[in-house]
Parts: sequence; C-alpha cells; structure tokens
Amino acid sequence: MLPTVSIVGRPNVGKSTIFNRLVGERQAIVHDEYGVTRDRHYGDSYWNGVDFNIIDTGGYLPDELDTITVGVREQVLIAIEESDVILFVVDAKTGINMLDESVAQILRRQIKPVLLVANKADNEGRRLEASEFYSLGFDDLYSISAISGTGTGELMDRIIELLPDHEPEQQENIPKLAFIGRPNVGKSSLVNALVDDERCIVTDIAGTTRDTINTYLSFNDKEYTLMDTAGLRKRVKVKENIEFYSTVRTEKAIRECDVAVLILDAERGFDAQDKRVLRQAEEYNKGLIIVWNKWDLIDDKDTHTVREFEKVVYEAVPQMDYIPILTISATNKKRIHKVLELCDEVIEERKKQISTSELNDFIEKTLHKRPLPMKRGRELKIQYGSQVKANPPVFKFFMNSPQDLPANYRRYLENQIRETYKFTGVPITMVFKQK
Repeated sequence: MLPTVSIVGRPNVGKSTIFNRLVGERQAIVHDEYGVTRDRHYGDSYWNGVDFNIIDTGGYLPDELDTITVGVREQVLIAIEESDVILFVVDAKTGINMLDESVAQILRRQIKPVLLVANKADNEGRRLEASEFYSLGFDDLYSISAISGTGTGELMDRIIELLPDHEPEQQENIPKLAFIGRPNVGKSSLVNALVDDERCIVTDIAGTTRDTINTYLSFNDKEYTLMDTAGLRKRVKVKENIEFYSTVRTEKAIRECDVAVLILDAERGFDAQDKRVLRQAEEYNKGLIIVWNKWDLIDDKDTHTVREFEKVVYEAVPQMDYIPILTISATNKKRIHKVLELCDEVIEERKKQISTSELNDFIEKTLHKRPLPMKRGRELKIQYGSQVKANPPVFKFFMNSPQDLPANYRRYLENQIRETYKFTGVPITMVFKQK
C-alpha cells in the first residue's frame, strides 16, 4: 500500500480545492455550499519521485448530531487512522474559528505528523496574518492558495519528508467495478458488505454519496477496485450544481470501469432512469451486470419469482437480454460475493478472442441458415470477417453494399454470435465495411 495523506478541517475551508491541486486534476466536487464533501475521496499524487495517496474528507462538525454530520465525523476519524501525514486546513481569509479549535483539540492527540495549512492566503497581508494559527498548537504552518497554487510546492516538499519509506511495487491491472443506479438502492451498503468496513456513509437519506469513492478489495486471491457512485436522478430533477457535478462524476466512473453493476431496489422496480444508465454503460462498451438488491424484503417468493423479475427487465430492454441478473441482500450479506464471481465471468468474456478461421466458418454456417436478403435486385454478400479487438470485443465484416444491410439482419448476426460464443454481459460492436 502507498503512504497516505489525509486532508481534514471544518467545512468550506478549501479542502477539496487543495485535494484537486495535489492530485493534479479536478476529482473532488468544489462548491461554496456548506458541507459538500461527505465521504472520503481518494486520489493519487506524485512529487519528487514519490507516489502517495490523498484522502479528501467531509467537513468536521464536532457539535452537530444530525445523521450526515455524525457520518462525516466518523469518516474523518477513519481517515486519520489510515493516514501517515495529516493536513489540517484552516481559512486564512476568516481567521481562527471555534470549529478550528475543536478539530485542533482532536488532532493534538495524534502521534502522527500534522501540518497546519492556512488556505486562501492569496496575498502578502493574509500570509502575515496567518501566523495567528500557531496558537492552535502546531509547529508546521504553511500559508498557501490552493486556487493559484502559491505555496503548495513547499507543502509538498514537507509532505514527502514526513512520509514513510515505500518500495514501489509492480501494479497489476486491477479490474474496476462501478456500482451505479438510482439513489438509496443500496450501492454503499453493498460496498460496505463486501469490504466489511464502514468506508462509505450509509444512511436512509437518498443522495448521501455525492462523489465517486474507490475502494480496494482482495477476495479469493483476486483484487478489485470498487467504485461507489452518487445515485443518478432523472436529469430534470438535477437542479443543484452539486448534483450536476455528481452526475458527471458517475458518468466518468462508468467510462473508467471494466464492469458496471446496476443496482436495483427490488421493492421499487426497474424504471426509465435505470434503462437510461444501462444504455449509457452499453454505449461505452462496459461489462454489464444487473443486481436486484433488498431481496429479503420481497414476500411470498417462490421458484418463479426470480424469473418474473428477470422478465421485468428483459421486456423493458429486450435487446439487453445478454446481461446476467442476480438477486442479493446487501444488509444480510446474502449472495453478495456472487456479484464478484459474476464480474469475474464478465471480465473473462470481455477478453474472449475468436480466431479468424473459426469466425469465418461461423459466418458460412450462419449465412446458410438464413441467407442475406436481396437489395435493388442484387444479392448482399459477406465475404469474410475477423475479430479486430478484444476487451471489449469488436468484429469487422467485409461485404458488398454494407449500407444496405437491414438492421434486423445485424441483430440476427449478433444473436447468432451470442448463441455460439456467449459473451455474457458484454456489448458486442460489429462494423460492416465495403470489400
């Protein structure tokens, strides 16, 4: 594991802006609304030949007891436990706040090194006034401007000095699994159940997760990166800037993942929003799995119940009947590891490569079974084909007049490929070119 730096402090002091500056890209949601960052957000940074992780935390609110605030406080404490170096961020613009004193009281008990970071020190006057923060009881004070980058180089130099030695290891290509779906269907609960850790805030309030959270998991000698995403709402309901940014990040997680796991609430069914996000993941050629969660809440189940739930999905998206469907209960941990096993299967299916000779034998048999139609008095012909790419699979077919090939024959050809070679949970791309 890489050494880890956590960023803590009261809300709205610029922790997420510092996080984005240190990782070199806009990963964390940055907004001037109180309490935007709720979950721990992980990023990778590199400085002077050293790699390390950075955790951006929710604002620490020691005296507020609402559900989200308690969850954020727990996230901060967990981040501190995981860290090798802690960045305690304060606001040079507003000066010392009572909440800063509360955070400092906790951090002074830590044996780990704490760097006091006075953010928003955008001019010489603020940098001089930042010396008041020494009264919080920390020796290392760095006045910076996360927006402009002023002072961040010196801060990074000091972080590197304090980090423990780490021997770089050869990283394997760890598959990324993105858990997607509407708010409050149990995505965070499933991640927590799999890692057996309260890494994500789990409450019954819809929309708790706003950022995409990456979690490392090792199971049965296999490694995974689990991506817990913000719940996707219908676009007409996405009115806040924050929710818009969360939607953008969820879409980014879909683009980056290997397998998109659509979580459905067995009590709420399958709706147009689920259909939209499923098609989006298919457009990006991601591996696809559908999981009905909260299966324990369905009464009067029998041997036909699962098939009935499958029918609900397949009738709504008939051209996606290649996607496997699983029923689980994240709360009771029933069949949750089947999700990983199914992801493994889909990942292997994405890598499947059909040899050119075998594919052309398949084409010949398929054309014999159902000949190509005539167009404008001319017989359409597919001369040959090849799989030009795997992971995800892409097939290229060479023929006369590809523009005249009917959509229903393309669908027939894809169905025959799936019937013969499966490609379970994997979108297939077929390209038809002029010979």
